[in-house]
Amino acid sequence: MKFTTSKSKLKGKPRSCCVVGIFQGKQLQGLAAQVDQLSAGALSAHINSGGFEAKENESIVLYDVPGLKWQKLIAIGYGKADELDVKRYRQVAETVVKKLRELHVTGADLWLLADEVNGCDHKVKARHLIEAMGNAMYRFDKMKSSADKPKPMAIAFQVATEVQLKKTRQGVQQGKAILDGVNLAKDLANLPGNVCNPSYLAQQARNLQKKYAIKTKVLNQSQMEKLGMDALLSVAKGSSQPAKLIIMEYHGAAAKQSPVVLVGKGLTFDAGGISLKPAAKMDEMKYDMCGAASVFGALVAAAELKLPINVSGVIPSSENLPDGNANKPGDIVTSMSGKTIEILNTDAEGRLILCDALTYVERFKPAAVVDIATLTGACVVALGQHASGLLANDQDLADELLQAGEKSLDRAWLLPLWQDYQSQLDSNFADIANIGGPSAGTITAACFLSRFTNKYSWAHLDIAGTAWRSGGKDKGATGRVVPLLSQFLIDRSEKS
Repeated sequence: MKFTTSKSKLKGKPRSCCVVGIFQGKQLQGLAAQVDQLSAGALSAHINSGGFEAKENESIVLYDVPGLKWQKLIAIGYGKADELDVKRYRQVAETVVKKLRELHVTGADLWLLADEVNGCDHKVKARHLIEAMGNAMYRFDKMKSSADKPKPMAIAFQVATEVQLKKTRQGVQQGKAILDGVNLAKDLANLPGNVCNPSYLAQQARNLQKKYAIKTKVLNQSQMEKLGMDALLSVAKGSSQPAKLIIMEYHGAAAKQSPVVLVGKGLTFDAGGISLKPAAKMDEMKYDMCGAASVFGALVAAAELKLPINVSGVIPSSENLPDGNANKPGDIVTSMSGKTIEILNTDAEGRLILCDALTYVERFKPAAVVDIATLTGACVVALGQHASGLLANDQDLADELLQAGEKSLDRAWLLPLWQDYQSQLDSNFADIANIGGPSAGTITAACFLSRFTNKYSWAHLDIAGTAWRSGGKDKGATGRVVPLLSQFLIDRSEKS
């Protein structure tokens, strides 16, 4: 989609279609009233006839309306004015895209910014419109031999004043950057495991270096062996694909400024290893690298926005497959930190690759570290698909992420990281076990990771419930938590 912004009049040069919003149960006001006046009451006449009540996401299309230059006029219902919040506004935007596609419209003047949305200025409204419309337009057809690709669509945001124009352009810039990051994350995650393996992810990181101000380095097996990353490397022993540690650095601020470090779990396929997963829905375990994908997306958003902040992305990547060389339940490995780990369940492998990455990032002397991982099925049970799980050793950092989630509508929920839970990870034979039993699985997984984060401010996002949708026609990656992370980096950069 192509987005532009202009200060325009209703009588200006039109595209083929105009989109306006109407509140339920009110007389036409603002722009809708002006459109109605130009059309000699055609819009109000249709409403008064009972053909359109402006209920939430209800729509009508009027063709060749006298007095209007547009061939089509689409009116979208907002529902009640006091209930129009950001979430509903995004739903309206998705309805607009569906209607435009249904009508085969390739260019439209969008006047939805003229209407009041609770708690939003033009910047926020424009950003959410772009994100929502882009999500509605997204299709993954790269692996199809012939794809029915939708025609490119040009959307022109129309505003009335110079102040609105400035704010809208800021929102468009943010929305486009975040949408690009979300789409990249979706594309990477939706690829099958036989294409998107650790080496493929490493090459995509190198490709970003060519396009953006992102410096990339990839560590191979021998380099990781020298660093003592036996926990990470042990997970890859059952696979023919070599593990990689991918490091991407975006420098938007002075070199002396400590970076925010994002660590993304990059399991490009997880069969569970010797502790084999059930066959049903195992194909969805290609999504076990969605944490890595979100790091790619957030870095792209930061680079496109040229944020005045330093951000490093670190991605431990491997496959987890059963093989004669694979980890066995009862095996003990030594992490880069020197701590020994008893592997009681080989399907709890994400924490094994993350713990070495969390030790590695100490060298960055980070301002904060956030790891992102599809880590536990327990998080899906606890929070479903609506919120990502959040745990942290720093309440201020947790609050930043929670606020970023609220602003971006990509929410997280804080779970306790109390010392009480740590004893569940006790091992008779090693320093720590890799699972903590059947209860509080999301929390004990974070407790495991916390053992490797004592030297910096750290937070953990468990996105097992939010990173993709299962089954049906909507099956696929969501691109979460790229909006949350992008907003977090935007907020941080504005404070620097």
